Amino acid sequence: MKRFLQTRWATWLALPVGAAVSLAFAPFGWWPLAILATAYLFALWQDSAPRRVALSGFLFTAGTFLAGTYWLYHSVYEIGHAPLALTIFVIVTIAGVMGGYTALLGYVLARWVRVQGAVRWLVVLPAAVAVLEWFRGWFLSGFPWLALGYTQTDAPLAGFAPLLGVYGVTFFVTLTAGAVVGLLFGTAQARIVVGSTAAAIWILGFVLWGREWTQPTGKPVTVALVQGAIPQAMKLDQSQFEHILEVYRKLTAPHLGTDIIVWPESALAVPVDMLGGFLGPQWDAAKRSGSTLVLGQLRRDPRRDVYYNAVLALGDEPQWYAKRRLVPLSEYFPVPEFVRGWLQGMDLPYSGFEAGGDSQPALDAAGQKLGVTVCYEDSYASDQLAVLKEATLLVNVTNDAWFGDSTAAHQHLQISRMRALEAGRTMLRAANDGVSAIIGPDGRVTATLPRFQPGVLTGTVQPRIGLTPYARVGNWPTIVFSSAVLLALIVLRLSPKTTARSDRRSVVAD
Repeated sequence: MKRFLQTRWATWLALPVGAAVSLAFAPFGWWPLAILATAYLFALWQDSAPRRVALSGFLFTAGTFLAGTYWLYHSVYEIGHAPLALTIFVIVTIAGVMGGYTALLGYVLARWVRVQGAVRWLVVLPAAVAVLEWFRGWFLSGFPWLALGYTQTDAPLAGFAPLLGVYGVTFFVTLTAGAVVGLLFGTAQARIVVGSTAAAIWILGFVLWGREWTQPTGKPVTVALVQGAIPQAMKLDQSQFEHILEVYRKLTAPHLGTDIIVWPESALAVPVDMLGGFLGPQWDAAKRSGSTLVLGQLRRDPRRDVYYNAVLALGDEPQWYAKRRLVPLSEYFPVPEFVRGWLQGMDLPYSGFEAGGDSQPALDAAGQKLGVTVCYEDSYASDQLAVLKEATLLVNVTNDAWFGDSTAAHQHLQISRMRALEAGRTMLRAANDGVSAIIGPDGRVTATLPRFQPGVLTGTVQPRIGLTPYARVGNWPTIVFSSAVLLALIVLRLSPKTTARSDRRSVVAD
């Protein structure tokens, strides 16, 4: 097997093996693949030259993102009407950039972090991947999709999410993958160390899995999540506007009296100042019945003539939350003004949104405090930490109709499940065409609606207070520990004595 791993075929096999990682995520949920496929990559990196390590790392992650984000085709080409060549360029570029991160990481490890054995498999490789995922989740606005930790929402390693967050779970996924490599290639002593360590981690995860980290507060509240199931093309068709208003009115009316009623992201694709004749009566009816309406809604600031992708809570007084994490090349265009019009391939009427402020309070609704996110910004794990000090429920409004009948909505639901786990809060998820869901504080989906069908998901949920360990400290324990390990080993490698001893070996390896 060692001989095969040194062949060119084994290196290029990293591309389909990386693509197989996409099957570890929802909706497939074959989570062991995340461990086994990563173990294959780590085996390729064993005693390999830096350039070969970089190539295999690039192929592996590029394969994961090509297979895992193929749904961008539907968004950019089918809905956005961009040229096919531009669509392919966008998809390949994203995969290439993500693969480039792993290639650089692999090269650095092979070139300057030469530690071997159990320390490499159980500490160095997990630390490196955790830092990499964290870095690519924020650098240049970030793309925190397909982090390995998300694959474990239905596995015992999910027990670590309330302690260390998704990147902590990633650390233990890759630790397990390293243990697999150690069991295959390590000495007898190393096999005992890696096997017992991995077993202890999984036993601890199982013990923690399902443990309550937060406390109930007050009485349960009733909720109704409205799923309009409006196709994206119809949503932006002005001739369908009255029909869409009627869909939401009819779906909502039977549930007036429910404590909290939630509509999805930009349920009505016009700014709120154009909806007074419709929303005014809806608000009055909700107040008379004792309901709070929480609406995904576009907001226009007439003073600055800017638009926000926002959430409006209509209780005693209107309250707003504006989306903070905007989608590049869709909701905003990080390019000079003279090329912005050419790049706006999407048909969204108000593309070019303004981002909301970083410090926005929870919204009041039926005596509860709602920690709100809009669409994909709930994939930024640490962004919700500040609001958890007051939030008793989490709400995510989204519109995954941009991606059609693909895996995107299921991957997004899995991300929302991780946020509920990390926070120890119930998540109310209202999606335009699915997946609308009520997610418990243990990350399990307690109720959901079929996709692409209009309907209302109702339930009774328990508000909670208190902070999980992750909510108190965020990603810092994982990232500081992992970064410190890598920096210490790099410094040790570059020290004069160590360099002198390894000069000859470095020349041969390169």
